Amino acid sequence: MAAGLALVATAASIAPSEAVPRRIILLRHGEKANATSLCSVGQQRAIALRDTYLGRNASNNSLLEGQTPAAFLAITVHTEETSTPSATSWGLPVRSFGVIPINAGNEQLMAGLARATQAAAADVLQNPLWENRTVVMTWEHKHIANKGIERQNAGTNVTLRQLLNLDRIAGVPAKWPGTNYDYFWIIDYADQNSAIPTSFEMVKQTYPAPFNTLPHNDWNTPLPSNFPSSCLR
Repeated sequence: MAAGLALVATAASIAPSEAVPRRIILLRHGEKANATSLCSVGQQRAIALRDTYLGRNASNNSLLEGQTPAAFLAITVHTEETSTPSATSWGLPVRSFGVIPINAGNEQLMAGLARATQAAAADVLQNPLWENRTVVMTWEHKHIANKGIERQNAGTNVTLRQLLNLDRIAGVPAKWPGTNYDYFWIIDYADQNSAIPTSFEMVKQTYPAPFNTLPHNDWNTPLPSNFPSSCLR
């Protein structure tokens, strides 16, 4: 945990600027086996993301619009494991904000996730390396959007919904449901002089064979009937 928080402190020190990305592709990590590992289905989803949407030779380049991603950002071991196949295909490292839930109580873990999310959002919206480019963020769902966490931290922005200014535009859900692993949030900043998004879209992940058996369900609906017992619910 100490090493992860050191990374957060470094990222948070970036000076403010108007270097916003053109697009942020935001998604949740794959299905979990335990606190630190994906289950086999989550591992398969990571490969499916690479081969279908986010990798160098992806069959569907509609999200990347034919562009090379500038960076892949992650916050936990689950998100790193999900991002690594896609990032590696581009010869990129996963830029981790390093919160590892080992020997940490829930309160300490949630505080670490909040600090890491704040640092990552500052990096995304201020780092000139990402200016007018596409950044992929694979995140822990409660710190994407969760009204309960936001109420508990009243007066401080702790979710990406707040920190990326998604609460300033219409149509953005107030919560990322715990039952959904199969969506992207696509966030565009057409005005490069403003950190306020100009558009938002939710895109459901759909896969051809051999990934067509991955669990999929509509937004904010129960887990599908084929959700494997080997994965955490």
